[in-house]
Amino acid sequence: MSRSSPGNFIILFVLGLAMGHAAELAAAARDMLVYPDGDRVQGRLVGRKDGIIVFQSDRFGELRVPADKAKVVPAKPAAAPVAAAPVVEPAAAAPDDDPAAEARMDSGLARLAARLREGFKPWRGRVAFSTEVVSDTADRSTLSIEGRLSRKWTANEVRLNGRYDFSQTKDLTTTDIIKADALWRHDLSRKRNSFVQYRPTLEWNRANFPAGLPADYLLLQQEIGYGISLLARPERKLRVGVSENLFDVWTTSAPADHTARTVESAFVETELRLPWGLLLVERGVYYYSFSSQDDGWENQIDLTKKFTATLSTSIRHETRQGSPDGKAQDYTRLRLLLGLDF
Repeated sequence: MSRSSPGNFIILFVLGLAMGHAAELAAAARDMLVYPDGDRVQGRLVGRKDGIIVFQSDRFGELRVPADKAKVVPAKPAAAPVAAAPVVEPAAAAPDDDPAAEARMDSGLARLAARLREGFKPWRGRVAFSTEVVSDTADRSTLSIEGRLSRKWTANEVRLNGRYDFSQTKDLTTTDIIKADALWRHDLSRKRNSFVQYRPTLEWNRANFPAGLPADYLLLQQEIGYGISLLARPERKLRVGVSENLFDVWTTSAPADHTARTVESAFVETELRLPWGLLLVERGVYYYSFSSQDDGWENQIDLTKKFTATLSTSIRHETRQGSPDGKAQDYTRLRLLLGLDF
């Protein structure tokens, strides 16, 4: 077998430098789609039509984004032409690290998000799920699926949320809850940053055993409140207010009955955009009944990280203690959710 001469190594080294320089120029020659949260997608600007940016991305295929939701940074001009480098076959990827398969998955998620965005336009939304299967001293499984839609106007904001939680231990159902809520917020005065809001919540618990006996219920809570925005910046929002809550509870297990009561509350809502594309959203409510002097509180905090324009994950901690409706189940949950944004 013949040995390689020093000249051959020099030639290979020069070719490697040329290929690297060509790759840098090729990357610089790509347009970039930049979202407000810092996410960036490389590709080519196809055009603009009816306030929509049409962008052909390298990894996600064709994207259609409202012009007010992103901006396009044009490609940098190439510094100088580079001679074509010889084609070198890339090394075979490991079975667990297939770039082509990863690109196909990202492209598939982008197409699915684009279809959902087109179907629900002009609403924005998110679909997320969380699941776990554990087998140790007992077989346990959990599943959570949720969907979200939102839309904003100049002085109004509407949100629609739906969620299903299910847990089972040793083939015994311990959690089976369907929950839906909505929000309508209307700004009264931009100078004083005041607003009113209406927040209905429907909760159907089909696995409630407070004393070992079934006591399934259907809860309807209607919150009517007034508040002030202490901070209203795009990266920082802080709202405080007071509300009147109407609770209606129907017990669906025998013996069936219906109760209704009115409870006052105070709430705090926070939205913070943190470094590394993180979004922190928290809402806390304290309930107090002047008639019965009973109190309770609930809190939900979400920390969300967006990996791409469509794929995100979030950690959620929520708790409810001493619910003033008298029958709704108290809980504390910590969950990791994988979401698809559209």
